[in-house]
Amino acid sequence: MLINNNEYFEILSDIKKQIREAQYRAVLDINREQIILFWNIGKAISANVKYGNKFVDNLAKDIKLAFPEAKGYSVRNLNYMKRFAEIITDERILQSVAAKLSWTHNTALLIKIKDQNIYKWYGEQTIENGWSVSVLEDRLQMKTYERQAISEKATNYERLLPDPQSKLATETLKSPFVFDFIEKRDGIIEREIENELIANIAKTLLELGTGFAFIGNQYHLEISNRDYYIDLLFYNTKLRCYVVIELKNTEFKPEYAGKLNFYLSAIDDILKHPQDNPTIGIMLCKTRDKLTAEYALKDINKPIGVSEYKLSDFVPAEFVDTLPSADDIEKRVKAQLDIDNMENSAYGM
Repeated sequence: MLINNNEYFEILSDIKKQIREAQYRAVLDINREQIILFWNIGKAISANVKYGNKFVDNLAKDIKLAFPEAKGYSVRNLNYMKRFAEIITDERILQSVAAKLSWTHNTALLIKIKDQNIYKWYGEQTIENGWSVSVLEDRLQMKTYERQAISEKATNYERLLPDPQSKLATETLKSPFVFDFIEKRDGIIEREIENELIANIAKTLLELGTGFAFIGNQYHLEISNRDYYIDLLFYNTKLRCYVVIELKNTEFKPEYAGKLNFYLSAIDDILKHPQDNPTIGIMLCKTRDKLTAEYALKDINKPIGVSEYKLSDFVPAEFVDTLPSADDIEKRVKAQLDIDNMENSAYGM
């Protein structure tokens, strides 16, 4: 009996899918077994620290002799295993978090983190967001845990949003947001910051966190024949709601909350689908006083969070020597004034 081509290709496609899924599970299983092995080796080393540093040196040599093709058993890596076992003492965290990360991810955490619970938080974020090692290292460098998990936040989310959305919205808010890809400079205006955020949208979304999808900037609303423009509009697939972000290159002022409240009402009325959750707002200011923000939000009827943002102070090393000093600038200004005075005299001015 001849098989129909379409039917054959459907069967082939299904088999290929099953093979790929099995290969992926096999890779995960191999990784899991390796991480657990490294943890157990680390426990053995930690339990025998009484034998001194030479103990690890001898282990590395003897493992190499016994398993010449095996990699990952250098003195340095064995010491990482020891640290791994000493930090991760709860086997549930080992199984549910650490064993789901690559060893390279784990070592990135081992270098920076000493606390098991903080280790777990970064591990869970890495798994949930699919962070590469370089992204994880960047998040560690930017102290994301301190800014997102334990920072003091000024919001009314808990009062106005039901669980679990209120918890998720609060977790989304960082204090401060760090846009280190935008250079801080005197006189920078809000629209310039906004344009930089859009020009670097991938980095912006990474800093905002899980689930953010960009809808538009200077998003136009027409209400009672008047035009209004929202700085940044997003949809969050995790929160299942629109997110309005307003930027202010000043200290937070209570009247900012009223305007953002107005925008949230408009988005809820114009864009929000019946199945969407209530639109939330994030007011990003150059600085904010937490108590002032809390008073401003106390009687607001839309969910708003107020936070700060920070820009980069970084100047690339290769440009440091080319930047003029204060003395250089002063001399150039004086020289230009002298030239202007001479030219004015020549023309009888």
